[in-house]
Amino acid sequence: MINLLPPQEKENLLLEKKKTMVVILWFLILFFLLCLILILFLIEIYLQGQVDAQKIISAEAKKESTQSEIKNIREKISSANTTLVGLNSFYQKKFYFSDNIQKISELLPSGTYLTNFSAVFYSVEKEDVKEEGIRVSLSGHTPTREILLEFKKNLGEEQSFKKVYFPPSSWVKPADIDFLATFEISR
Repeated sequence: MINLLPPQEKENLLLEKKKTMVVILWFLILFFLLCLILILFLIEIYLQGQVDAQKIISAEAKKESTQSEIKNIREKISSANTTLVGLNSFYQKKFYFSDNIQKISELLPSGTYLTNFSAVFYSVEKEDVKEEGIRVSLSGHTPTREILLEFKKNLGEEQSFKKVYFPPSSWVKPADIDFLATFEISR
């Protein structure tokens, strides 16, 4: 094809082509920028939605955590109350052995002394009846059999002492007697 157009016309056509190319390029650049702005806007909306969702999840987790802490505190309070009820029950059933030691020392006749003293707590259930108390073993020395007899009588007369027992070996010697005695103190 032969181009018979004058040079002025050729330049005008070339200029028109360049203008068209510039317009198309500007249109493409504007279209690309518009698409980029729309994509960034959509990403912002998506991220804002995710942030809001995380805030809601965080708030629910805090509520759940707070409720869990409240539940744990209530369980601890309940456990402490149970322990306190048990301790109160224990202290209501307390048994002061020191009072009984005082009684034993008051019941000892003069000239008699103890060489050994032991006490054991016991608990027995018989036919749905729980019996608790202390078994006491005493050993000591007394100058005469009459004083030992007085001590046995004193122990037997005390209402809180039960099953007072002196073995026969305690009664063999008439003087300088090393004796052994056992009895129970019930609640």
